[in-house]
Order: sequence, then C-alpha cells, then structure tokens
Amino acid sequence: MADAASLTAHTGYWLRMVSNEVSQEFARKVAEEGVTVAEWSFMRSLYDVDAMAPSALAAKMGLSKGAISKLADRLIDKTLVARAENDEDRRGHSLSLTSAGRGKVPALAALADKNDAEYFDVLTTDEHATLLALLKALADRRGLKTIPVN
Repeated sequence: MADAASLTAHTGYWLRMVSNEVSQEFARKVAEEGVTVAEWSFMRSLYDVDAMAPSALAAKMGLSKGAISKLADRLIDKTLVARAENDEDRRGHSLSLTSAGRGKVPALAALADKNDAEYFDVLTTDEHATLLALLKALADRRGLKTIPVN
C-alpha cells in the first residue's frame, strides 16, 4: 500500500478550514440583512460608479454575463439595483444601485469589517499583516482576479 499524506499535511486544508469558517459566518451576517454574499459583492462593485454595463460588471467581477444577469434580477426584485436602457444603444442597458441599495452598502461593509475583526483578532497586528501580504502575493502570482462570491 502506498503512503498517503494526511489531510492536515496540506496547506490547502488549512486555508479551506479558515476560509470556510470566515465565509460561512459572513454569509450568516449578510443573510440577516436580506442579501447573499454574491449580492453583496455585486452591490459593492457598483458602489463607486453611477452605472455600469452588465458586461463591464461581469469583467470586473470575473463572472459570466449570465451570472450577472441572475444577480441583477434578484437585486432588482429586492429594489436594491435598477436597470436602465442605454439612450445611445437601445439593445444595451446599465445597472446602478437604487438609493436603498446605495444606503445598504456601508452597513454591509461594516458587517464585513466586523466579521474580519472578530475572526482575525486572535492574531497580532504583525501576524495579520503578514497573513494578508502572503495571501495577496499568492493571488497576484497566480493571477487570481475573480471576486469570490461564495
């Protein structure tokens, strides 16, 4: 029988353990506010602009146009996002946050900040900075651009 490394011998195991815990807790927090993590990411991606074409938003988030369309439809139903026709091209349209959606983003961002603080407060400031720098370096060197939505 060949040797097989234990699960805990893999860095990915530990990353997944931590990621799952942090992500699931954040998902619970935003669910209490009536949105999913994917919807929050969508809203935050629109927050710094007046409006954006769905194709541009798909590129920015690293999602398919179909995924953007489904998220947009859900957020439109929740009156957090609006869809408007493009005056120059009737086939095109843009997406923007409604006033309710724009007002909700800072509250959801505060939940993200709180979730990070609650989870990572067991690390020293230097440990936290090192962890963040290492994760950013891995993402950069692997060319990871897709916004995590689940």
